[in-house]
Amino acid sequence: MSVFSPAGLRALADILRDAARAEVMPRFRNLDAGAVRAKSGPLDLVTEADEAAERVITAALLRHFPGCVVVGEEAASADRRLLSGLADADLAFVVDPIDGTANYAAGLPLFGTMAAAIIRGEVVAAAIHDPLGDDTALALRGEGAWIETPAGARRDLHVAAPVPVARMTGAVSWRFLPPGLRATTVAHLPRVASSFDLRCAAHEYRTLAAGHCHYLLFHRLMPWDHAPGWLLHREAGGFAARFDGSPYSPTRSDGGLICTPDEASFHALRAALLES
Repeated sequence: MSVFSPAGLRALADILRDAARAEVMPRFRNLDAGAVRAKSGPLDLVTEADEAAERVITAALLRHFPGCVVVGEEAASADRRLLSGLADADLAFVVDPIDGTANYAAGLPLFGTMAAAIIRGEVVAAAIHDPLGDDTALALRGEGAWIETPAGARRDLHVAAPVPVARMTGAVSWRFLPPGLRATTVAHLPRVASSFDLRCAAHEYRTLAAGHCHYLLFHRLMPWDHAPGWLLHREAGGFAARFDGSPYSPTRSDGGLICTPDEASFHALRAALLES
């Protein structure tokens, strides 16, 4: 597997920041009535800011990384065949121009712009930009995870120390679980200390990687939603696996995902929340 360079990661961060400044923030709390629409349902929204930012990010990636494959959320929503290119591409990027679109459309200041670099099916670099805080959580495979400001100030990220299940705090995205598993999981939520849902995987992963919570649980695994955060969490020292214990892959959107500080915590949380 080829190495994605630190210079490439800096370029990726700059591309996301520039798009957020040019297309996302000027439209925040300034969207016309016709600028927001539902895609697959009322919880799945897209705005003109999503589409404009994705166009800008895609064009910039193609300029900076000639020959790369770019799979943006909005483009893939229109043509799911784009996802088939992730497994074999020498270099691909998955892009979520605005993660937390429901928050963004409602004027809530909790959304992010994120992307991951994928080489022949392996996630090698990640960037999760906070347009309001104007800093970016970054990860390079094998080289750690950190938050960096535009001026270059850097703070390393580390997951929280393991604790018993009864003391764990985190996020459970239960609304996409199959009905039977959803009923079991929701009934078992009192087994953890607390559970929240920010409607924004970008900030949930940043919170997890910074050690401010212990776990995340997801079912629907679209690569633009999870490849960046999965690598950020991994490089911050965490452990993650699908519900059956198999490794995460950006080429699979099924099977669920549990992220915890270590492998023992994964098995304990999985038993507590998912087993009857």
